[in-house]
Amino acid sequence: MILNQLDLKSVIRAVPDFPKPGVMFRDITPLFQSPRALRFVADSFIQRYVEADFSHIGAMDARGFLIGSIIAYELNKPLVLFRKQGKLPADVLAQGYQTEYGEALLEVHADSLCEGDSVLIFDDLIATGGTLLAAAQLVRRMGAKVFEAASIIDLPELGGSAKLADAGIPTYSLTAFALDEQ
Repeated sequence: MILNQLDLKSVIRAVPDFPKPGVMFRDITPLFQSPRALRFVADSFIQRYVEADFSHIGAMDARGFLIGSIIAYELNKPLVLFRKQGKLPADVLAQGYQTEYGEALLEVHADSLCEGDSVLIFDDLIATGGTLLAAAQLVRRMGAKVFEAASIIDLPELGGSAKLADAGIPTYSLTAFALDEQ
């Protein structure tokens, strides 16, 4: 049997009231416990991007690293790490942004990209879009452009994918959840 989007949803755990009351957290860790599900996710992204014209993959801290590194390896692309504040050892560029829970700062090594580079930015999910929008701003500050924003999950009711589209950034997600969907 081929794993499809409906099956993919079945390996993403819904955790009510985490990290605060009223939030339905989408936990992708069970996906990594299923070799079949992980292969489906990786293969889906690899097939989408195998012939695409971009130079780098940018992965968001921390769950974006998990799939982003697989995709970078399989597509033979350099991997750029976008980290939470204080995690990178060399000169960084930083960008503040709003999350669904508060404010945060995203950092990237200042020498990660050059003018003319094109970056596929990757995270586990698109919620409010804050992390990916901050990454896009950092990419542009280095003279590069964003090819596309990709995620495993989209939460369209939170408006992140619409904000990315408004910023001229195409998005792609393997599946989407309604906020109240179990």
